Amino acid sequence: MAFGGPIRPLVSTINSGVTALTRVPVLGPVMRKSFTEISYTGRKSGKRFTLPVNYRRRGDTVTIWVGMADQKSWWRNFSGAGAPLTVHLPDGDRAGLGVAARDAKGRVSVTVTLDPL
Repeated sequence: MAFGGPIRPLVSTINSGVTALTRVPVLGPVMRKSFTEISYTGRKSGKRFTLPVNYRRRGDTVTIWVGMADQKSWWRNFSGAGAPLTVHLPDGDRAGLGVAARDAKGRVSVTVTLDPL
């Protein structure tokens, strides 16, 4: 189930706020340690989407946590064999393959294997 109805404007406002904070000169570098944006093309719609995400990077692997996953649909684009996306990292944009998984506790994450430079 995707966020919709009266809550959609709130989610959009929060996403815009997080994105703006990552660009503030003093706060931005701190925010960018755990927040970034990803861009991907929707499997069904074919539209290009960009959204802020919480992440951790270890070498060429980026883990994105999906809070309240059952109320969101974007991560489903990376189900199964996964799908390509771009991660907008502090040191530059990197393309990769994202694969979504749900753990035993029901938490969802998208693991991105970055393409070689």
